[in-house]
Amino acid sequence: MSSKSSTKESGDKGERLAAQYLENKGFAILERNYRFEEAEVDIVAHQGHEIIFVEVKRRTGLSFGRPEDAVTDDKKRRIAKAAEAWLYERKMDGSPVRFDVVSILSKSETEHIIRHFENAFTFV
Repeated sequence: MSSKSSTKESGDKGERLAAQYLENKGFAILERNYRFEEAEVDIVAHQGHEIIFVEVKRRTGLSFGRPEDAVTDDKKRRIAKAAEAWLYERKMDGSPVRFDVVSILSKSETEHIIRHFENAFTFV
């Protein structure tokens, strides 16, 4: 298996774990892996009156830092761009939104530490 495919599989597993975690917290998952040009949002969810755009980061160790540390300023800009397009396409401009990060540290195939950072960053 190539490194690229194993990275994708790891990311897909992280997104499945995050979606399940969010659903258990009462979020409705509206879409996964929404892409616009070079920008992507891992999960688009709804809770209460807000649309939540969620970036998921999963790691199996801490040698490269905590998973949430991988959400760089450039990544935040791309997520915001995809969020803007998602809202525009659905004629939902002006809806209350927030940007969350779900960090997953997988200690084994079945043991995961999941941290949810609500309002992890903002864009005007």
